[in-house]
Amino acid sequence: MHVLGIDAGGTKTVCQLADERGAVIAEARAGGANLQAVGELAVEKVLHDVMEEALDDRRIVPAAICLGIAGVDRPEDERVVRALMKRIGYQARILVVNDALVALEAGAPGEAAVVIIAGTGSIAYGRNARREAARAGGWGYVLGDEGSGYWIGRAALRAVLREADKRGPVTSLTELLLKHFGIKRAQDLIHQVYQETPNPATIAALAQCVQQAFLGGDPVAIGILRASADELEQSGLSVARRLEMIGTEFPFVLAGGIFRAVPWLHEELNRRLPLAAPKSDTRLLDVEPALGAVRLALADARGERIVPAYKLE
Repeated sequence: MHVLGIDAGGTKTVCQLADERGAVIAEARAGGANLQAVGELAVEKVLHDVMEEALDDRRIVPAAICLGIAGVDRPEDERVVRALMKRIGYQARILVVNDALVALEAGAPGEAAVVIIAGTGSIAYGRNARREAARAGGWGYVLGDEGSGYWIGRAALRAVLREADKRGPVTSLTELLLKHFGIKRAQDLIHQVYQETPNPATIAALAQCVQQAFLGGDPVAIGILRASADELEQSGLSVARRLEMIGTEFPFVLAGGIFRAVPWLHEELNRRLPLAAPKSDTRLLDVEPALGAVRLALADARGERIVPAYKLE
């Protein structure tokens, strides 16, 4: 028996082909596939490409495919993904879940836990010992994604423009962002942001500039990252409280590229969360989230129910 596990986020998509023991045989990568951000046709192309590359002409018919996709958390979203998988033509059991569950399973397989994801976007998601689930955030870059890479990058852009307007303090972010875009004046950011139409991942990449300014002691950058930590902490604790996990032993799994691009955020949440939730600990996800999709696909192939139901509130 073989399965495919797919983690499709806002910036990248990873597909792993694994055997019945969960050993990964092959892996393929492509760009982001957030259904709400890039649309149905773009997601279909990315999924088709990564699955074809992972299988690579092997005479393997997957028994199950688990797709963890950012922006998929409603029945209508699942129907869209199932329809596009039917068009792609794979005759396998299909499990469609939010990418947060995939990351949770990768970092805390089978455990009661809360995952805090901070990449291009952000979301907190958890399950308790009663197999109940809850989430906070994940509303997309227009409505939310507080504390995410996009949120940090947008805050940096606004700080630079406030300095240019003499409405805000002088910040080293100005020099760093102008250098990043290869321009000379803050006014030229209008062209970069609007006419060049950068996607959210492009704005999220500015988080590295904020990290650099933070290390240099820039007060504006320090304020941005402290606010990011506040948002991510609040999201994670909101999930833990609603699932009645505060005071019990469980891990917070920190996942997403921002925790590596901005190491201070990892360090700060590692300090804060155990204080706010006694008996909890934190762990940085150190494997591909797609491995969680592999585990979920294997369980689905065996007929096991592994998707927790959202707690009624």
